[in-house]
Amino acid sequence: MRALQTLLGIELPIIQAPMAGVQDNRLTVAVSNAGGLGSLPCAMLSLDAMRNELVEIRAHTTKPFNVNFFCHAPATLSVERAAVWREALSQYYQEFGIDEDAIPAGPGRAPFSSEVADVLSEFKPAVVSFHFGLPSPDLLARVRTWGSKILSSATTVEEALWLEAHGVDAIIAQGLEAGGHRGIFLSDDLNTQVGTFALVPQIVQAVKLPVIAAGGIVDAKGVSAAMALGAAGVQIGTAYMLCPEATTSALHRAALKSVAARHTALTNLFTGRPARGIINRIMKELGPISSATPAFPLATSAIAPLRAKAESQGSDDFSPLWSGQNASGCKEISAADLTREFAAGL
Repeated sequence: MRALQTLLGIELPIIQAPMAGVQDNRLTVAVSNAGGLGSLPCAMLSLDAMRNELVEIRAHTTKPFNVNFFCHAPATLSVERAAVWREALSQYYQEFGIDEDAIPAGPGRAPFSSEVADVLSEFKPAVVSFHFGLPSPDLLARVRTWGSKILSSATTVEEALWLEAHGVDAIIAQGLEAGGHRGIFLSDDLNTQVGTFALVPQIVQAVKLPVIAAGGIVDAKGVSAAMALGAAGVQIGTAYMLCPEATTSALHRAALKSVAARHTALTNLFTGRPARGIINRIMKELGPISSATPAFPLATSAIAPLRAKAESQGSDDFSPLWSGQNASGCKEISAADLTREFAAGL
């Protein structure tokens, strides 16, 4: 039953989910030093920023840690589709006095690349994980030369089988409850997405690799339940977001502690790809899923000035308030203590 710990070199079968925008190296280090697997989200970091974060991690822990990347195909900017998206947002630009013609276009998130691998090769992290599938075979082979273990997310049995066939070391079974971006990559059909406790036993039955349960798990009882269904470990994100080591904004923290956190939805408004967050004004008014958004991650730049303006006024109306369906386990205690709480009773 210690297959995951042996594979990853960790003491506890607890993985901290990489959460871009609400964490830096401090959360990674805290969880790894507590015996779990801390993770660093790298999809939104420049090469220099990623190197700096990795230097900090290495300076504060000798334990294994995970670095996480997106594997989406870079989108081509469509002038027509960008115009449709800005038209959908035009009422808000007018409300805040924003000149939409002055808003720059930008990608927001970059996929794993040879340039990223060049930086990573200096550090040879124990674990490298991917979202939205896997990088090209040559890049994956390069990661393997460092001795790194490879994880990736599956949201269906079909995706799990695909990942197993393409050489991952363990599979993260991401249930529908999970906060942040869906890892879906073989289909765009959200009807294929199911809950964690339905997904985990099906993937466990289908593959021979260790399976890591993710989505809606926020306490020791949830961890035990996932393990009882055959999971070798769990990945937990939302519950860490109130820890002092997290960089979660004051507005986001307030939302997580409020009754609003009970109502989340999948939305593509903030990036162009479905991700789960707490429902706010723009999600209510435009609907959480819109056909007007450009391809991932090109939706981000048009909504960014609205977010900045609203947040400067103390409002989260245009902010991506990423959260899983169960924020009840969020605690304002150290990430180390929370990690040990998750593993209590195992």
